[in-house]
Amino acid sequence: MIPSDQELQRLAEQVGERVLELGQVLVTAESCTAGWIAKLCTDRPGSSAWYRGGAVVYDDALKVALLGVRPATLAEHGAVSEATAREMATGALAWLGGSVSVAVTGIAGPSGGTVAKPVGTVWLAWAAPGPRGDVVRVLHRRYDGDRDAVRRQAVADALAGMLGSE
Repeated sequence: MIPSDQELQRLAEQVGERVLELGQVLVTAESCTAGWIAKLCTDRPGSSAWYRGGAVVYDDALKVALLGVRPATLAEHGAVSEATAREMATGALAWLGGSVSVAVTGIAGPSGGTVAKPVGTVWLAWAAPGPRGDVVRVLHRRYDGDRDAVRRQAVADALAGMLGSE
């Protein structure tokens, strides 16, 4: 199901309540969603208490420069991969200074897909510091629909993942 604007706003509100309740600060690293998660978060009044900011890293060079994604990761796995999503999430924590992060990278279409990575392929990752390094959870999705539908579903899953319900 393609989430509506109201459903996305409701998810962002729930994320804000949860992050604030836990005393955390959220940072985001977005590629195919192009700042949509950040916009939803900052649409919430009082979001500066729990949302620090984010990086829109559509270009691979920015993934490297702003989030510390390793060039070797991009060369071996590509920008749309588990490894890159993982490094985007941990890089967001390190470079943007949050206590919890969400990262999204994918192929929203209508072009850019391959047989191995068709349009609708998205990787999401959530990270938080742990006693032995960052704890990262990664999720792979294959969404149907046009560019808007793919992005809406990715944003919804990114937010739902912050609530543990993706």
